[in-house]
Amino acid sequence: MKKIIFISLTLGSLLIFLINSETHSHSGRTNSEGCHKDNKKNNYHCHSSKKNNKSKKEYKTFKVIDGDTIHFGIIKYRFSGIDAPERKQTCQYDDQILLCGSLATNMLKNKIVNNKVMCVDEGIDRYKRIIGECYINNNESLSSFMVRNGYAFAYRKYSNKFIEDEEYARKNNLGLWKMKFEYPWDYRQNN
Repeated sequence: MKKIIFISLTLGSLLIFLINSETHSHSGRTNSEGCHKDNKKNNYHCHSSKKNNKSKKEYKTFKVIDGDTIHFGIIKYRFSGIDAPERKQTCQYDDQILLCGSLATNMLKNKIVNNKVMCVDEGIDRYKRIIGECYINNNESLSSFMVRNGYAFAYRKYSNKFIEDEEYARKNNLGLWKMKFEYPWDYRQNN
């Protein structure tokens, strides 16, 4: 009789564990931080259950500085893994000279308006900004959004995370990819 009760309790505990376990509707191929590319939704996102080693910080008020930098009061975030045009950087579209830095900045502003922004810290850069990835709308990566729409570039010098997004934007001639431009890292070096 004791064996039957023990087996019942063990099976019951296992069922409760399985019922309460978090499941995700994808193949399960996530990186070490619980992040993956969602090909159906065309975005890059993370599942918070695997990111518990890094805390997310949520912000309601912010100022967009450029296409890869946001300030929350005195807290400065530089998006990791991407590089956007500098504020005064220009691009050429047909015969027009455009401020592509402003285009990228406005794209980011329009994306996050009226949203709470959550960020995961990954380090500090030489300018004392926090390097991290920021999200809106249930873990939608702002970095992935900017690169996939062609208003920022995968910063291969520091990360390989957004290369697929960049290839998508380039193939589909999105954002800056339909213009003549200089990569932001080259622009900074030449100016």
